[in-house]
Parts: sequence; C-alpha cells; structure tokens
Amino acid sequence: MKKGRLTVAGLGPGGEGMMTPDVRRAIACADAVVGYSGYMKAIEDILPAGAERISSGMTQERARAEQAFSLAEEGWRVVVVSSGDAGIYGMAPLVMEMAARERSSGIEIEVLPGISAFQSAAARLGAPLSHDFCAISLSDLMTPWEVIEKRIRAAAEADFVTAVYNPVSRDRYWQIHRLKELFLLHRVRTTPVGIVRNAAREDESIVRTTLGEFDPADLDMFTVMLIGNSTTFQSGERMITPRGYFRDGREESGTGVGQSIMIESFCTIAGMLGKDDHPFDTRWAMLHAIHTTADFGFEDIFYASPGAIAGWHRKLTAGGAEIVTDVTMVRSGLRKAALERHGISVFCYLSDPRVPETAEKLGITRSQAGIRLAAEEHPDALFVVGNAPTALIELSDLLRGSAFAPMGIVGAPVGFVNVVESKLRLKAAASKTPIVVIEGRKGGSTVAATIVNAALSLDDAEAMRPGRDV
Repeated sequence: MKKGRLTVAGLGPGGEGMMTPDVRRAIACADAVVGYSGYMKAIEDILPAGAERISSGMTQERARAEQAFSLAEEGWRVVVVSSGDAGIYGMAPLVMEMAARERSSGIEIEVLPGISAFQSAAARLGAPLSHDFCAISLSDLMTPWEVIEKRIRAAAEADFVTAVYNPVSRDRYWQIHRLKELFLLHRVRTTPVGIVRNAAREDESIVRTTLGEFDPADLDMFTVMLIGNSTTFQSGERMITPRGYFRDGREESGTGVGQSIMIESFCTIAGMLGKDDHPFDTRWAMLHAIHTTADFGFEDIFYASPGAIAGWHRKLTAGGAEIVTDVTMVRSGLRKAALERHGISVFCYLSDPRVPETAEKLGITRSQAGIRLAAEEHPDALFVVGNAPTALIELSDLLRGSAFAPMGIVGAPVGFVNVVESKLRLKAAASKTPIVVIEGRKGGSTVAATIVNAALSLDDAEAMRPGRDV
C-alpha cells in the first residue's frame, strides 16, 4: 500500500487572490479534501473533479480530523482545509495533537500556512500591527472564561495591540462587554479600534471607531476586532501603530534619544490615566507633573484655565518673555537650553537686598515682598510659585486690588500651613488671568518648574496627538 499524506492547508481570509500557490497545488493534487461545509463551498471551483469531498458543520472538527487520518492511513493524499491560517484557531493544532496522542501510523503530515484573518483585517485598516501584538479568542467552548479573562488583563496591561477573534455569538454576548471594561482600565477611551467583517470577501465591511465608543452590535463570529496600543492613532481612514521611526526628528542622526525615551514614558502614563477628555495642552502639562512625581493622583488635583498652557507656549516662544519664580529651586528646574533659545529672562527676588527692608517695613514675609517688587518691575511676566504660599497669597491680592495682569500664574506650593488657602484664593481671584494650580497640599518647586517646561515644549506633544499625520 502506498504511503498516505495529510496536509493541513490555510485558505486565507477569503477570495482566491489571498490563497497561496502551495495551497492551490496541494488541493489540485488531493485525493480527498476535508473541511467545514462553508469553506468547502468557497473553494468548489478549484476542487479536483475526481477528489472525494468530505464536509460537515461547525463543532465537528474532531470527526473531520478522524476521517482525514483514516483516509491518509489507506494511502490517500488528504487535504484538510481551514480558513485563514490553519495554525491560528484552525485545524492544524487538532491534527498535530491527534497524531501525537492517538495516531502512530507514521503518515506524513505537513502544514501549509495561510494569510490569517487578523493580518487581512490589519491591511484593510492600515498598519495597526507594526509593533508587539497578540490575538485572543473570546470563545469559551474549549477554554475556560477565567483563563481568557486572565489573558485579556495581561494584554491590556502590557499595552499589546490586540486582535480579538470570535468576539460575539448568538448565545455569547456579555464577554465583549467585559473585555471593553478590562481594557479601559489601562487604555484611554479614544484608543483606535478597527472592526472588520468578512475581510477580503465581497461582503466585507469596516468600522473605524474607538475603545470607548465601539458598539458590540457591530460584532459577530465573522468579525475580527483590532484594539490599538497607547501609541496607535487614526490618520484619515488609516489606523497606524508607530514602530518608532518618527518618535523624534533627530533619530537617524543619533541624537534625541533622551527625548524619545521621555515620549515613550509619557505614552505609558497617558495609557494609565483615568480619563481621556483632558484638553490637549492641559494633558501635556499633567503628564509632566506625573512623570516628575510618579504620582497619578496629580490627575485629580491638576487644575488649568482653558488654553493656559497653549497660551503660555505662544508667548514664551515668541521671544523676550519674562518669568518670575518665588525660589531659586524653581528657576534651577527650568530648561536652560529652551530659555536661551527663546531669549527668556528669569528673575527670583528672594536674594534681592531690597526684600528684607521691604518686608520689615510693611510687616510681610520676604516671599511676599519679593513678589510685590517683581510685580512692579515685571508686570507682564509668568509668575511661578513652587514653595511659598504667602507668595501666592500676595499674587492673589494683587490680582484683586489693581490692574495687575501678568502672563499667568503657576500655583504649586507644597506644605500644611496656608497652602490650601493660598490656592483657593488664587482660583477665586484669577478670573481673567490664566493659571495652573496643583490643588490641595501637594506641589513643590520641581512640579512648578515642570509645568513651565511643559509649556515650553508643547510642540513635542504633537508626537502623542491622536490622529496626527506622520
């Protein structure tokens, strides 16, 4: 008896053009072709005239594999067909496991790869799989839901681009809602999502949406959903996950490595924020504050006037602007290269010889005296307070009692005495002045400085803007 051969072949996602030449040749030479009835109907035109056709319905995979083995053991050349790639949620693992556990006849077995459904869907959407990715099936017919949920959590937390197979069936509908809930613990609601039904087939349909807005009603057993990672963005109709080539415009020259690392860190932080509706410029400054402190609590206590950071960016980078700080530590934390590039002057009056005299004469603190002198001599400056609540109180009183109208005020003193009050007073007084306030007792000189650095570097935030063109 001649030796049989069993080939497991991936047909691709649909359409003859997506089938590999090797798979076509194997089918053309087959004595028998075995497969799910839907797949067999799709390849009817290329089945050999004399080949045995063996088909059955869903959930009959094991029976089909047993028939294929029986024919191969009789010397037949048998092709078991599977959609997409036979090794991805297909027939290949079943055939291989049966050969390892039950069949020891020594027949030759080969697997011919095919284009998977998630590859085809990704090509239709753009380039969403260009960085680390994974695939998860929500079908719990053979995998306990507890295991599936564990994998969903891991994929979401690890920031994998994720392909979701078998998202919904007639009787299985709640699992996709749970997946959405778990992903939203680690991704912002605006994370791009692509839903492709019957990829590469005549009745193909594509839905481009977001993690927060996708409708489970758009999903069924014929759809593959791709969820982007924290850097994925939508440009027109293209869903793109950056590989890293454009993280910094100086990458090819070997410079800008530190900047690219910072952006990568910010992308990680952005993916862990509790909300995704922060204004673009406020979000950039907030990321700076969290990056500096490693404290995600700053998301809840970061207050900014609408457009404050963007407005400061325009004025600071226009050239010749002035900044006043309450202490030298704030001044030390400002980016010196940016200050020099834009011709920005920074003043701190704490060591000015006039300050002790003024403070004693008026019965106020030295911080208050320094701010009072600075307001007279640099009324258009950006005032940045990271240490002394009395300096912030002085600024609030100046806003209420005169025509004082500075570029803006950063209120971030830290401590326990008068700190909360000083910030509340500033928010109440600054009806027309752009401000950023770290509410409550938190803050500090480094936080105050990093907020200004955020305003200086707002152009860099474009590297993280959803929907940007590259």
